[in-house]
Amino acid sequence: MREAIEVIIGRRLKARRRLIGLTQQQLADGCGVTFQQVQKYECAACRISAHMLWKLARRLEVDISYFFDGVTRETLAAQEPRTIAAARSWDVSP
Repeated sequence: MREAIEVIIGRRLKARRRLIGLTQQQLADGCGVTFQQVQKYECAACRISAHMLWKLARRLEVDISYFFDGVTRETLAAQEPRTIAAARSWDVSP
């Protein structure tokens, strides 16, 4: 089952890829995966490891924080109601 954060990251991944004019194949080639894997990341069918997220950020010419900017407990809770309990326990304090 997809988690709200995975959906958000997938959407941002797809938006950035399109913005800079990369195909799924070009992004995949730059990260060492197949274009099918990029498709799965974009639709949140597969989780993205920290290392892969770093590779994707580099290829997309963004800081890794791009995928998380503005994400709050409320954002996650609004994205998917079943994340409310998880969002309440998510400690974002420094």
